[in-house]
Amino acid sequence: MTRTLEDRIAVVTGGGQGLGQAISYRLAREGCHVLVADLNEPAAIETAEAIVKNEAETKRRAIAQKVDVTNEEQVRDMIDRAVREFGRLDLVIANAGILLSGETDQMPLETWQAVINVNLTGYFLTAKHAVRVMKAQKHGNIIQINSKSGKKGSAKNAAYAASKFGGIGLTQSLALELAELGIRVNSVCPGNLLDSPLWVNSLYKQYARNLGITEEQVRQRYIDQVPMKRGCTYDDVCNVVVFLASDQSSYMTGQAINVTGGQEMR
Repeated sequence: MTRTLEDRIAVVTGGGQGLGQAISYRLAREGCHVLVADLNEPAAIETAEAIVKNEAETKRRAIAQKVDVTNEEQVRDMIDRAVREFGRLDLVIANAGILLSGETDQMPLETWQAVINVNLTGYFLTAKHAVRVMKAQKHGNIIQINSKSGKKGSAKNAAYAASKFGGIGLTQSLALELAELGIRVNSVCPGNLLDSPLWVNSLYKQYARNLGITEEQVRQRYIDQVPMKRGCTYDDVCNVVVFLASDQSSYMTGQAINVTGGQEMR
């Protein structure tokens, strides 16, 4: 039975960990050959090797590459390697991102710049070099992993929200620029991935400190904000990514799709 994305070539930034890892696995199961890019090289290698080893399920090739998405030379090399190894480039998932929270008047400039550099400039550089290849092919698909914070401001989280608002602006601008060239560009805006390593290992602690409450109270606070009364899961996000990557969404570009359990509806 033909899979949804059979024999397509995909690059996933931040693909070795968390949501990016889940996207890399899912794309392989849907038929993609995958270049897994991550600043954490061991994680990228582990993810790519797991895809290859699981041959009975995926029968896909996967390669790993260490990439800092704020470094243009490394991003260029990532895209060029995907074409060199697989022959073309069909799909790029711009997933790499960081979240550093804090009160605006207490935030060091270096923290602000780090968030903007990874989340917005990193997306720009990834798209820039993907488009360089996709224009010549006259086809391609770019999907940015954004956030509900790209739709609505977030207290004590200004750098992250600003970077994500900017990402949606970049998605819409690229979509207009590239529509007639056969290249689609969309964003996915997940809700809070409350069971992800980012939350468990970092965000609960950050928010508990910033809000003056316990980590368990932080979790319940965020669940209570969701009409469907649960956190977002990797599968929730991957289902939408696969749809946007497929021909079923061929008339969609410039969109920022909410996956938030009803929390964000704009």
